[in-house]
Formats: sequence, structure tokens, C-alpha cells
Amino acid sequence: MEAVVRTTFRVTAVLTRIAAAHDLSLTQLRVLGILRDRPSRMTELAAFLGLDKSTMSGLVERAEKRGLLIRGRSPDDRRAVDVALTHQGRELVDAVQREVYDALTPFVGKLDAAQRRQLARLLNTLSA
Repeated sequence: MEAVVRTTFRVTAVLTRIAAAHDLSLTQLRVLGILRDRPSRMTELAAFLGLDKSTMSGLVERAEKRGLLIRGRSPDDRRAVDVALTHQGRELVDAVQREVYDALTPFVGKLDAAQRRQLARLLNTLSA
């Protein structure tokens, strides 16, 4: 368990440093990362991040002002608000992802190919 905690601290430090370099908080970076794969409802984002509605609204509003996100009423449920990356947001997420991979490569590079595949399988199991 200690190794998981140490690894979490190391990865969090990398993410925090890279987020700050792009004038983002770690939580803002997490929002962009979640939206990388698909649009989401505001309520889903808030629940996943453990944030209340007003905090989530503030995060999204700041990112929207920067041109990173767009939000609007859900076509399926007019009471719900959907959030998605803009083109600019997608470009930032792609750039940040490359920077994160570059920063973590020396760390993961200590493993041979079979160990990296095993690590990926184990981490996918833990995060499922």
C-alpha cells in the first residue's frame, strides 16, 4: 500500500507542476482530463470530483471564459447542463498529456516492456 501512496504523490506532483505551467489548478486539470474522452453533465463531473454544485459551476465558468470549455442545456434533459471541450481546450489537453507522458517516462522507463504492460493492467484494474 505504501508504494501506491508514494506513486500517487509523485504523479500528483508532476500533474500539479504541469497544470501550474498552464495557469490551471490541479482540479481544473482533472476536469479537462475527464472531458478529454467525452462530454459530461455538470452533476456527473461534480460527483466524480467530490465537489458541490457551486464549486463545479465556478470551475467550469473560469474554463469557459478562457475558451477551454463550452456548456449548454442537454438536448435529452433540458434541466441538465452538458459540458464539453472546445477546440482550444482539446489542444491544451493534448499538449498537457504529452508533457505528462514526457515527465513520467523516466519514472516508468525503469520497467521493461513486459513490466509496463503488467503495470498498465494492474492500474486499469485498480481504477475500474
